[in-house]
Amino acid sequence: MLNRTIAPDFKQVDTISFIEPIAQQLANGIKVFTINAGQQELVRIEFIFQNVNWNPSKPLQAQAVNTLINNGTKQLSAREIAERVDFYGAFLQTEYAADYITVSLYSLNKHLKAVLPLVWSILNESIFPADELAIYKQNQQQKLKVNLQKNDFLARKTFAHHIFGHTAYGADISLTDYNALERAELLAYFNAAFTPQNCTVIAAGKFGETEFGLLNDIFGGNWAHHGQATVNKFNYEEAEAIEIYLERKDAIQSALRLGNISINRKHPDFPALQIMNTLFGGYFGSRLMANIREDKGYTYGIGSGIASLKDAGYFFIATEVGTAVCNDALREIEKEIEILKTDPVGEEELNLVRNFMLGSLLGSLENAFSHADKFKNIYFSGLTFDYYTTYIHRVKNITAEEIKATANTYLNWENMTKVVVGKKG
Repeated sequence: MLNRTIAPDFKQVDTISFIEPIAQQLANGIKVFTINAGQQELVRIEFIFQNVNWNPSKPLQAQAVNTLINNGTKQLSAREIAERVDFYGAFLQTEYAADYITVSLYSLNKHLKAVLPLVWSILNESIFPADELAIYKQNQQQKLKVNLQKNDFLARKTFAHHIFGHTAYGADISLTDYNALERAELLAYFNAAFTPQNCTVIAAGKFGETEFGLLNDIFGGNWAHHGQATVNKFNYEEAEAIEIYLERKDAIQSALRLGNISINRKHPDFPALQIMNTLFGGYFGSRLMANIREDKGYTYGIGSGIASLKDAGYFFIATEVGTAVCNDALREIEKEIEILKTDPVGEEELNLVRNFMLGSLLGSLENAFSHADKFKNIYFSGLTFDYYTTYIHRVKNITAEEIKATANTYLNWENMTKVVVGKKG
């Protein structure tokens, strides 16, 4: 009989295989990457556009276009678009990020011929109706008012603005920014950004020659608009490391956000930094969780992370703690950083992190869509699948001394911006 009091032996993941996409082009030059895999007659087609023409005085242009792009075309209202998508059992999703806008279609193969022309119309003929824009402004302003009362939201917003300034990564959005949105400006941005030259398509699922031919028939010709576009490019210097304290007299908890500009996925040290971060605060068994949550009971959750953006990366620590222990929590975080920089990690703890990271990577490759997501991570960073080969090798072979050296290179308490929203106790 199985003895459940004895934990099973760890077995490290041996090999991880990735499905590499087929690279093709539509007749008008749009790059298409396809991962033809899976058993179900289902596809996801992503139309990805780089954000362009950044203007600090109009920080919401790309975000508003992303939200409103499927709210009305020359032929169809927002309601009619939604009804037609639902009729075919499809799903249409838009996603805004600081570097890219993505319009994604999920559809059964048998309905692609019916729904792809609808997507073409959205990407070519959206008109951003004045009434939909007015509703968007009202809803977003109300949402912002509510969020500004949340300590964690304010800490995150303040932190990003301090380290990234008036860029797409750190824009300090205010209620007046929504008032300034004009329909004509949204149309101008739409015409500049949504062009074949600025479009990459990534298709995954049951996507073969028939589906590619259909895509080419509908999207491979001339698009309805062209505009002048300059792809966003930001240059960053290390922001002044300061402590920003925003007092909330009635606060029960204080939100903490600490960190600094760091490296992104393009840097050769990035895999080592990911391993170090996982050990420090990147999963439930991390040192920050063991100390601040499990041992001290200061919080329900604390974590650290590394974000890789197109033109920068950043490291951050985030948590909410009781106001009475705010200063104590900060001291404990600093203490954990210093321990990581001075004491080599034990082999048992390091093996646990290795197994977690390799298992998470393997578990994330569950279908054609997730393989496409892994491809996006490297493609838009200008990398190849060699990145994952290096990453896996680094996770398996990194030493305790290398982790300590990485911590000494990239973790410096004195260089971190520290945002506290609430009370310090």
